[in-house]
Amino acid sequence: MYRFAIYGKGGIGKSTTTTALSCAFAEMGMKVMQVGCDPKADSTLYLHGGERIPTMLDVLREKRDDAELDDLICTGYQGIVCAEAGGPTPGLGCAGRGIAAAFEALDERDVFDIVKPDMVIYDVLGDVVCGGFAMPIREGYADKVFIVTSGENMSIYAAANIALAVENFRKRGYASLGGLILNRRNVPDELEKVQELAQKLHTEILADLPRDNAISDAQNSNRGVMEAFPDCEFARQIRVLAKKMLETS
Repeated sequence: MYRFAIYGKGGIGKSTTTTALSCAFAEMGMKVMQVGCDPKADSTLYLHGGERIPTMLDVLREKRDDAELDDLICTGYQGIVCAEAGGPTPGLGCAGRGIAAAFEALDERDVFDIVKPDMVIYDVLGDVVCGGFAMPIREGYADKVFIVTSGENMSIYAAANIALAVENFRKRGYASLGGLILNRRNVPDELEKVQELAQKLHTEILADLPRDNAISDAQNSNRGVMEAFPDCEFARQIRVLAKKMLETS
């Protein structure tokens, strides 16, 4: 079983990239599970026709110990098994603790033994790498971490912080950094800035994803880009990236 975590600053295109990768791995014949670890709970949105699935935290609040595994997961496009951690009631509770509770609920219900995925891919908000947001790194859920970044300063700053957290946990035997994913915003000197970051982190850029209007066009039709425009340049680059990610493991 491959276990990958995709991190990045909020709004960097992390969920779009993660969902496209899930589709690419499914195209390879893998059974894929995608777990959204963002309080917005929109990671799997375009695997379900633009409709949000129930979050694990909402289900647990409603059903408590009566919640079954089938209440916590759903099957979406290409048979991808989807789960959304969700978040606390706004102003009440900690999002990181909520993610930890969601992961514990999946463990208690033996999700991996029952679903038997070939690929588990976590979509994790990386603005703050602490508490529950660090669980895929520190609890042995993921083996490799990939960071989505653009050449924008705040995105690069967040990517550097995420990489530092990964390195600290790697020393304890947890997940290691698999590489950077450049998701272009077409800012000046973008490639050069991300190349400089990669050198500082002693890693490589695994993909240079174009800013492609096909993504927004697909989302306007409530579909992911791999479903709506499977032959667009972004989709082609995602397939190349998926193969490279497997080679890192």
